[in-house]
Amino acid sequence: MTHAATRILRSRRVCTPTGEHPADVVLAGDRIADVLPHRTAAGAPVEDLGELALLPGLVDTHVHINEPGRTAWEGFTSATRAAAAGGVTTLIDMPLNSIPATVTVDALRVKQDVARGRVYVDVGFWGGAIPGNTGDLEPLYRAGVYGFKSFLAPSGVDEFPHLDAAELAEALTEQARLGALAIIHAEAPRILDAAPRVPGRAYADYLASRPDAAETVAVGQLLDTARRTGARVHVLHVSSAQVLPLLDAARANGIAVTAETCPHYLTLVAEAVPVGDTAFKCCPPIRSEDNRDRLWRGIEAGSFAAVVSDHSPCTADLKRLDSGDFAAAWGGIASLQLGLPTVWTEARARGIGLAEVVALMSSGPAELVGLARKGTIAPGYDADLVAFDPDAVFTVDPAGLHHRNPVTPYAGRALTGVVRTTWLAGAPVDVYGSPRGRLLDRTKTTA
Repeated sequence: MTHAATRILRSRRVCTPTGEHPADVVLAGDRIADVLPHRTAAGAPVEDLGELALLPGLVDTHVHINEPGRTAWEGFTSATRAAAAGGVTTLIDMPLNSIPATVTVDALRVKQDVARGRVYVDVGFWGGAIPGNTGDLEPLYRAGVYGFKSFLAPSGVDEFPHLDAAELAEALTEQARLGALAIIHAEAPRILDAAPRVPGRAYADYLASRPDAAETVAVGQLLDTARRTGARVHVLHVSSAQVLPLLDAARANGIAVTAETCPHYLTLVAEAVPVGDTAFKCCPPIRSEDNRDRLWRGIEAGSFAAVVSDHSPCTADLKRLDSGDFAAAWGGIASLQLGLPTVWTEARARGIGLAEVVALMSSGPAELVGLARKGTIAPGYDADLVAFDPDAVFTVDPAGLHHRNPVTPYAGRALTGVVRTTWLAGAPVDVYGSPRGRLLDRTKTTA
């Protein structure tokens, strides 16, 4: 160890890059100094976690915080409290649905000014690529955003329009030149426009309005454009398992493409959505049980780089819970605090281990965006850690969640796995104390 140990975290279940092992994790200030055999470390106070699992802090690269402009939907303080309570120690904020959208350097500075001193975990920022802002991409990238979000279909907010085919090619050409990661909401407008739109409380009607083909057609277009431009692309929130063969074939042909999926697609199914329960509405939609099973087969086959929340909250009135009209309700699920237990509950039932979940929710997202010191328990990494009880069972109570509006499709659901302590930079996070999170900049190794 090059620095004096300040704390030792001991557990019989430490999730490291080589799997789950008994170990002593030695902290020196805000870093991990060493990982030693169980019960061998000395020279600093020891916290023995026993059978509690010690995980690297989760890295959630898909979070809509919405502040400024739509702070009533979510804000930096409430979102990062929820993150810390759920074991998320680093998140990357999406460029919408805040006002202004993060599509210029000035807009990025506005968002950073609002967030500074108010975050309980470390926070970085995506930029946005929209029609007409190609000239802003290089300045934004130099200002430290982690890449650029685009939509291929309407985003749901007027200030963040989607790209048509020519605009996508222009944006990806510039991002290829910069070496930036392009992250894409891939649904095809022509498929959505042709699909039936039936207002009302039947989830099957909403599901029919966003068929699998909306994703497969858009992903096909994206992959063709990536091939022509040489851009590195990442497909956001894959809900349709029909996308997976397209991604596998593209990778086999040398296209630089990765993909993510989300806890709600891995845990919820269309057949079980209650009539009129618009808390379940998201875009793209929760699909069938068979589709969910095929997504899990994709997980086991290594088709996904990450599992992230797509935390997209709004005020309760916009969810139209009173009318239960799926067509009118805002499409987004708030799950930042619940991602780990929801995924673990389902993974465990399928015989998938905790180390595999960590790879998808910590190290995978960190690697995706180039967070070189995040998401892994190893010497030199940030001491962002989670004590997790993988056997504890709890029932989701919306009143116990920290995100601003207590709306969740998991209400009343029994989940397995409880976060007991979250450490950020070597110290436990107190979500009612002073925020200690940092604002991250892609161009710097420290905040």
